[in-house]
Amino acid sequence: MHRVFIFIFVLINVSCNSTKLPTDRFSQYEYFKSYSFENNNLKIQLKNPLHCPLRVWLFNDDNELQNRFNQLNPIELNSTSDTLIVLPKVNQTNSDIKFSSRLGSVAKNIDEIKLELPFPNKKEYKIIQGNNTNYTHSTDYSRYSIDFDLKTNDTICSATSGFVVGVVDKYKHGGKGDQWKPYGNYVTIYEPQSGLFTQYVHLVKNGSLVKVGDEVISGQPIALSGKTGQTDIEHLHFNCLVPVNSNDGLKSIPFEFIEGYKSKNLKKNDIVRK
Repeated sequence: MHRVFIFIFVLINVSCNSTKLPTDRFSQYEYFKSYSFENNNLKIQLKNPLHCPLRVWLFNDDNELQNRFNQLNPIELNSTSDTLIVLPKVNQTNSDIKFSSRLGSVAKNIDEIKLELPFPNKKEYKIIQGNNTNYTHSTDYSRYSIDFDLKTNDTICSATSGFVVGVVDKYKHGGKGDQWKPYGNYVTIYEPQSGLFTQYVHLVKNGSLVKVGDEVISGQPIALSGKTGQTDIEHLHFNCLVPVNSNDGLKSIPFEFIEGYKSKNLKKNDIVRK
């Protein structure tokens, strides 16, 4: 009997920890990039399909070519625009040219606007994590984020009008460790007048109600909440971001809701009503 008990305990313990990290990685947006060598020239073509500026960096293992790239980096593309760059006197390299991109323009003046609470009217939710707190709200990218206790499949609404510039909704699971951070589902929306980005994170699998390129209005349902990525509880992680020259490309900033709530003042267990 004792052995049976041990076997059952081990079986339950293994089954509770059997969720593996996803093998696929999904990008929130795609853009066109290509290059060719013609007549001792390097031609690089870039196309930005997004309704927001896009910054692109070029990389290559050849030091001389990388020095020339560094004089261009980052290449900034306006909303829904393209460019052709021609570098003369460039010999074909043995290594591929690599591309990296970040949303937004650091040159744009950012205007403060009040946001809508990111859920439907006549709803109220509890704050489960405030800004500048340990665990997940202590970096430049997440410092002023707010976590609301939305349950799985609760409706998320856009806090601003604007354009959808990022969507990931293919992941199914989440976990508390840092290794789960890249595997959360989310939607990113750009408000072109202010230059602000808002993000809605931990969506349920297939929980996006919008796609990249869609125009949305403030208060519009855009997604369903869930428990994907770096989390061990279902909730909505909401963040307001502006472009910066950093590895993440965006940084979290304080914000205020039209209902009068200020992100800097919201604490765990506060109740917010819309």
